[in-house]
Amino acid sequence: MDIIVLAGGLSTERDVSFKTGGMVTDALRENGHRVILLDVFMGYGKEEEELSGIFDRTEQVSVKPQDIPTEAPDLAAVRAGREDQSDCFFGPNVIELCRMADIVFMALHGEDGENGKIQAAFDLFGIRYTGSDYLGSALAMNKGIAKKLFADAGIPTPAGFVMKRENRTDNVSALPVKLPCVVKPCSGGSSIGVTIVRDEREFAAALDEAFRLEDELVIEEYVQGREFSVAIIEHRALPVIEIAPREGFYDYRNKYQAGSTVETCPADLPREVSNMMRAYAEKTAELFGLDTYSRADFLLNEQGGMFCLEVNTLPGMTPTSLLPQEAQVVGMTFNQLCEKIIAISLAKYEG
Repeated sequence: MDIIVLAGGLSTERDVSFKTGGMVTDALRENGHRVILLDVFMGYGKEEEELSGIFDRTEQVSVKPQDIPTEAPDLAAVRAGREDQSDCFFGPNVIELCRMADIVFMALHGEDGENGKIQAAFDLFGIRYTGSDYLGSALAMNKGIAKKLFADAGIPTPAGFVMKRENRTDNVSALPVKLPCVVKPCSGGSSIGVTIVRDEREFAAALDEAFRLEDELVIEEYVQGREFSVAIIEHRALPVIEIAPREGFYDYRNKYQAGSTVETCPADLPREVSNMMRAYAEKTAELFGLDTYSRADFLLNEQGGMFCLEVNTLPGMTPTSLLPQEAQVVGMTFNQLCEKIIAISLAKYEG
């Protein structure tokens, strides 16, 4: 098949996206496909460029991904680096190349790739893509909406509320959540802009950091405990994986720098606890209509209380990502996982 692996964009997870895209590109090429790794924002060439036969020279056309830095990218510099300086999110020839492909493998992470906007545009252009549709993506990406849906569906989640920039208050005692608490952007990812606040002096700084990224935040109770994740493929949960950072919490650095976190799969949990967590994960996929693959993140406190934090509609596929590790435990190689995602996605269009 001719496949576009779509990565990059203007998300704070831009660099992570390229790493996912690079690994997926390599795997699909090894599987015999003709694959172009494309930056959705920078695009390829100029608008008037002749594109016929482009899948015969995929290596020349593709982005060359780099290692993931320890800091999030400078998005202002990324915008300034685009040659045409267009106000269109899609770079030159992106839509044309995606329409030429048999399918687009969505390797995007963060707001630009997971909030449903690109999926909705592709639906209108008749472009086939991997992963969930625009509605499920939009609902899951907004942590405030997701938290309400969790509660309505009986999925345990930390108590919390949404704060908008225009309604900002730095007075912790006036808020419905007590210290310690967690402040995070409503639609961010990779723990960028997330702060664990333990005293009033830290609260205003945490708001400043999160509001620097978005106009809407989620503030929720801090749950001290072990961290877990459960990937779901076609509504079936894979084995639970435990994430134990060597220092601090599971932030941007600990997620993507090799050796920063100890991951254990299957997690060392009583069978009934593992089964319950997997059942909740499957329920999140059903709740949001995530019919291809997704990943739900959980905390387990010292009293055995279980809390679902969020759902990721395009889980990472980097060397340290959780989904490939869980798939490997059930005997699925990375290359097979990529093929599985494509097969499930194509079946939706052919059905």
